[in-house]
Amino acid sequence: MRQPNLSDVALFAAVVEAGGFRVAAQKRGMSASSISDCVRRLESDLGVRLLNRTTRSVFPTEVGARLLERLRPALDEIGAAFSDLDDNALSPVGTLRLNVPVPVARFVLPGLIPAFLQRYPGVSVEVAMDNTFIDVIAAGFDAGVRYEESVAKDMIAVPIGPRRQRFVAAASPAYVQEHGAPQHPRDLVNHRLIGHRFESGKLGVWEFEKDGVTLRVPPQGPLLSSSQDLEVGSAIGGVGIIYTFEEYLRPLFDQGLLLPVLEDWWQAFDGPYLYYNDRRHVPSPLRAFVDFLKAKNQG
Repeated sequence: MRQPNLSDVALFAAVVEAGGFRVAAQKRGMSASSISDCVRRLESDLGVRLLNRTTRSVFPTEVGARLLERLRPALDEIGAAFSDLDDNALSPVGTLRLNVPVPVARFVLPGLIPAFLQRYPGVSVEVAMDNTFIDVIAAGFDAGVRYEESVAKDMIAVPIGPRRQRFVAAASPAYVQEHGAPQHPRDLVNHRLIGHRFESGKLGVWEFEKDGVTLRVPPQGPLLSSSQDLEVGSAIGGVGIIYTFEEYLRPLFDQGLLLPVLEDWWQAFDGPYLYYNDRRHVPSPLRAFVDFLKAKNQG
């Protein structure tokens, strides 16, 4: 077995992460054929096949998967070491990859990302929206944003966005005029409710809280959707009562398009957190973003 080229090793990892030569080539600014040649050379040097190639997909062999599992920490350390070269000059360079829930992308990041990019012009940001909890490191992200109950205990968590939020219930004036407004969460069994189903398939159960009493209401009604925009639009159209993040509905209260209901029972909860792996070297774009958030929180 010949000593493998370190660049070929990195390209092999890039192909597996990207799920194919074409995407890896686009990210690396190389041709797909060049990357394929490098991976074949690595396989020749090692004397084993690392990738299974079909006309539709590329995926690691059992040997390739085991090798990548062993190599990943070392490759992360190498990448972090190069990122650290920019730290002394306070000018981080690279891409910050974030995985966040839809409400965070819609209501929190727009108030942070423009100022962050202006402060660090050498950094670019990629944001993927996902409402389910994932292993951000395994999925190729630098960090994620979730709520406290979803953050693993071995992760570093930094507050991001508002520290208190609420779920609120509302209905259109036309709905209230026709059906009346519930006075207690128990009254919801006699109302038309607009439900939300998460990507995981789980139904969002409504929770109301008052004076230490918590009531859970599985929504039953004419509409169940995974689209927040459809649910809000349907509530405005008089389909039924909606229960969601206050940020979605507050402007509609101000415009008179929706009316708050059951205000005394609205549930408050802690705001979201940025979370990332507690590894020795944090990539400089992520470190810059963490410092940016901490400065914001102290301000």
